[in-house]
Amino acid sequence: MSSRDSRPRVVITGMGFVSCLGMDINTVWNALLAGQSGIRRITSFDASEMPCQIAAEIPEFDPLTFISAKEARRMSRCSQFGLTSAELAMRDADLDGEWDNPERVGVYFGTAIGGWDRAYEGIESYRVNGIARTNPFFLPSVLPNMPTFHVTQRFHALGPNSTITTACATGTQAVGEAAQAIRNGWADVMISGGTEALIMDVILAGFAIMRALPTSYNAQPEQASRPFEAHREGFVFGEGSACLILENLAHARKRGANIYAEVTGFASSSDAFHIAAPEPSGAGAVRTMERALDDAEINPGQVDYINAHGTSTPANDAMETKAIKSLFKDAAYKIPISSTKSMMGHPMGASGAVEAAVCALTIKHGAIHPTINYVDPDPDLDLDYVPNQGRESDVEIALSNSFGLGGQNACLVLERME
Repeated sequence: MSSRDSRPRVVITGMGFVSCLGMDINTVWNALLAGQSGIRRITSFDASEMPCQIAAEIPEFDPLTFISAKEARRMSRCSQFGLTSAELAMRDADLDGEWDNPERVGVYFGTAIGGWDRAYEGIESYRVNGIARTNPFFLPSVLPNMPTFHVTQRFHALGPNSTITTACATGTQAVGEAAQAIRNGWADVMISGGTEALIMDVILAGFAIMRALPTSYNAQPEQASRPFEAHREGFVFGEGSACLILENLAHARKRGANIYAEVTGFASSSDAFHIAAPEPSGAGAVRTMERALDDAEINPGQVDYINAHGTSTPANDAMETKAIKSLFKDAAYKIPISSTKSMMGHPMGASGAVEAAVCALTIKHGAIHPTINYVDPDPDLDLDYVPNQGRESDVEIALSNSFGLGGQNACLVLERME
């Protein structure tokens, strides 16, 4: 008997999005299939003097849809996103938080940046008004564990609890570790995902001075994110959240839950190389993909689809392509690969959770969304990036990649439930 046969099986039974393409699952999915970009000029502050003036914002987000005004005032924007996506995922899973045993329900959520918006407000208020007018809730709202806290409080989840922060790999790692918690027998249900709200002037300036952002597409924002394409210049800021409800298969079947896909493999690793640049050979990415497939007891030749990290940065896209070729050998040219970030930008800590959910929808609907803005191929990047046009495809096994700042790597394997 394989180790896979001896451990609890983990399935996805609910999902929720807060994204630049919408909050309804079908709306988001149909927009992705149609190649619709959610990237636009920044409206939340005056970015006219910035080298990069575009982002995948969510200006229409209303926290009061699911959160009371009193609660919202005490939350950062990333906590508001996270709690909203969790509420939507719970509804999608047909769960109401009335648990037979809340100690068997856990929350693993993550963010790379945390509540910087409330930090700005608190610091400015202190400098202008002094200690007497300082908001007593500003410091707690800044902490990166606050999205996790608000989700646990809302749904009375008393089981395993963790806040993940591994830069751009955060969402993938949160979902992967949540699946491990169920496998280890610690929980029957895990509420897991990532959230990010980083579209602020100083953060934009910081990445701009690092030359990590595109600067040639301020007048054509929807064309700025160009993963794997010859004229890619950098990643486009995004914001938002995605939440996945993971369940022990026996628990899900007992209550007749809808199942999107099964989570069968997870791995993480570190490049231990550079604060920002990926290790050029892709050795860490290869190691992580290989270990995730080993965890799922899957051979590379069985993978039907890869949702790439695909940031649209020159170095990262080249590294990821090299890594895929190294691991998959000749089969690399037969596997469709697409980048969700070409349309939704890069919401850092949320991106891996968004992409895991997209993989589940890919498996469920038998279709692959495109990588848009693929006009001029890079001769060194010659795989099938599903350019510009989505396609129908019978995807049984999907690999989702996240390779973040600081060499933080995480990969998930999702499979169709038979």
